[in-house]
Amino acid sequence: MDTTNKVERPQQTFARLAMILFFIEWIRGAVLIAFLPTYVLTSWGLTTSVVGLAVSAHYLTDSLIKSFIGYLLDRYSGRIVLHCGFFLGFVGLLLMVTTHSPWILIVASACLGAGFSPIWILCMSQVSEEQRAQQMGTLYVYWMAGLGLGPVTMNLLIGAGLSLSLGVIGLFFVAGWIMVGLVKLNKVSVGSVKISVGQQFVSLWNKVKKGGFLVPGMLLQTTAGGILVPFLTSFAISHLGLSHSQLSIVLFMGGVGVVLLLVPMGKWFDQVGGKWFLVLGFGVFAIALFGLTSISSFSGAIWLSLLLGCAYAALLPSWNALMASYIPEDSVGISWGLLFSIEGLGVVIGPLIGGWLGSWGNELLPFQVSACLFGLISVVYLLSPARLFIHRKKVTGNLTNVS
Repeated sequence: MDTTNKVERPQQTFARLAMILFFIEWIRGAVLIAFLPTYVLTSWGLTTSVVGLAVSAHYLTDSLIKSFIGYLLDRYSGRIVLHCGFFLGFVGLLLMVTTHSPWILIVASACLGAGFSPIWILCMSQVSEEQRAQQMGTLYVYWMAGLGLGPVTMNLLIGAGLSLSLGVIGLFFVAGWIMVGLVKLNKVSVGSVKISVGQQFVSLWNKVKKGGFLVPGMLLQTTAGGILVPFLTSFAISHLGLSHSQLSIVLFMGGVGVVLLLVPMGKWFDQVGGKWFLVLGFGVFAIALFGLTSISSFSGAIWLSLLLGCAYAALLPSWNALMASYIPEDSVGISWGLLFSIEGLGVVIGPLIGGWLGSWGNELLPFQVSACLFGLISVVYLLSPARLFIHRKKVTGNLTNVS
């Protein structure tokens, strides 16, 4: 009986963390993609630039604060950090709905980003190393489901009035916060972190520099994806000739491809490992992006969207398993936080590069440049030594179960 409890407890913890992730991403998608653009522009009379700044502040804060969050998670209970994050997020939401000042709105959005920042680090540091790719695939399913269903649900509710929309957002927020109180989290015990922050950075650096292209590839792939963000809608409408409803179907089909294959791809990678998931994933992604610049039909867009989703499903679990293999045992939290911060810089840099490329008047250029960058990553991993992709180790040796 005791053995069964020991086996089931990590699975229950993982499932509850995944549900917290779902609630958080649902709120993020509902607020940033649907609620803010609708009410800030139509009801509050603020400009699109204010909405853009608020969204940028949210993601910038979420990315940059992760190193500090990781530092806290290495020293304090993960449950305490999550409770503090939800409180900060509650302050952000309260400011959003009670004030109409542009600057307060931007600060409120940043508070929401900072409050939601701990969840991904906790999820990454708590999954089982033996099933990391499979469990990462599961986490991405919860992430995409929340981020996708949030704006869809909110768009359906907005017509019924502001009060109902805010009420549903509040229900999801409370549900996520209650789940925090139910979860039991593993953390690095305070007594086990004997080295300074500087020494932890050195330890991480000594690990990742053995990975060759790991850190440059991390920044390059998020930059390549970020280049496309400002142009997705305009490109689909002006170049592909899609309506808004057709674009929604195309994006939905791409999401279906990701969701259906994430867990199977994760299981497959856990069994065979190696670099080919990354090589083929980035390679197929690059080819599909190039293909988008040469089609002009709705059916062609759907097929390429499915191909993009399948490629994404192949590379996501294997990429995160690769990163996990270079996390030092003595600084799990701060190391994940730093790596997430590096990835997040690409989300900031990419749209700036995309805007500059788009200013040249060629709407295909950002997609071509992005495809070239993804193709470059694939080629570099193809030429990289195989030993860099089979470096497996336990990252949970210093973890203890706490309530």
